[in-house]
Amino acid sequence: MTLDPAAPPAPRRKGATGLRATVLRTERLTPEMVRIILGGPGLGGYEPSPHADSYVKVVLAPEIGATPSGADALAAWTTPDGRVDLESARAALPPEHQPRMRTYTVRAWDDLELTLTLDFVVHGDAGLAGPWAASAAPGDEIVVVGPGGGYSPDPAADHHLLVGDASALPAVAVALERLGDTARGTVVLEVAGPEEEQPLTVPDGVTVHWVHTAGAPGARLVETVLALPWPDGRVQAFVHGEAGAVRDLRRYLRVERGMTKDDLSISGYWRLGDADEGWRAGKRDWLRGIEDAEAAAGLA
Repeated sequence: MTLDPAAPPAPRRKGATGLRATVLRTERLTPEMVRIILGGPGLGGYEPSPHADSYVKVVLAPEIGATPSGADALAAWTTPDGRVDLESARAALPPEHQPRMRTYTVRAWDDLELTLTLDFVVHGDAGLAGPWAASAAPGDEIVVVGPGGGYSPDPAADHHLLVGDASALPAVAVALERLGDTARGTVVLEVAGPEEEQPLTVPDGVTVHWVHTAGAPGARLVETVLALPWPDGRVQAFVHGEAGAVRDLRRYLRVERGMTKDDLSISGYWRLGDADEGWRAGKRDWLRGIEDAEAAAGLA
């Protein structure tokens, strides 16, 4: 690929830069979950989010460092402060090589070692980020953007309801680690099978239900949550996963259980049949439809 040195730089926008990160090591947690530990001097500018659902966007494109072949190209878009100017990269790259982003929960951030841990769901050659994670090796470079986030367990809640599929498992794991020893709650996690269950740090007052996918993804998740006895007191819920299941659970929690938005972190991480770009393009309309239905039902 040839860059035009005379081309004017693309305008800088807030959020249009990323950090260079190097794969330090990888670990296969389960047959379908790979852990990637990232480090390197580029992460010196990382500012961690305090939230349990902290996430980063991983930039995937060979030309900007998702594989070793992109390492040289990264230098062309690295600013004096060490960040990667993604807008300049987009302006320079042809349509077929435009960078694509995927969102991943921050499983851990080490302030002393300056390492960032991300867990990736992999399904063979399916998808974009999964195959990269499955083949990632020490020395590979990648670009991360963020972090974002907005949910943390409220110690004042009487009961914590944590619900998700494999895509939400890292965030649920972090939330469990943030709960106090006296916390009470219920966790429902849907994974492909028993081989995908992971050890979790769980307070004595929290019960974990593992369910295994059968038929449509999310169906067993919804079925299990609806069958749970409803706890007394104020419930705070974190519910994330496949969009269809999330829609059904939101209706249940908001309409039947009367939960307020303030006590509910709920979102579709992905939608069956949609690539990530397609889902993100339609997600705003999807959410607007749900909120309009809730408003028509008199829910604030």
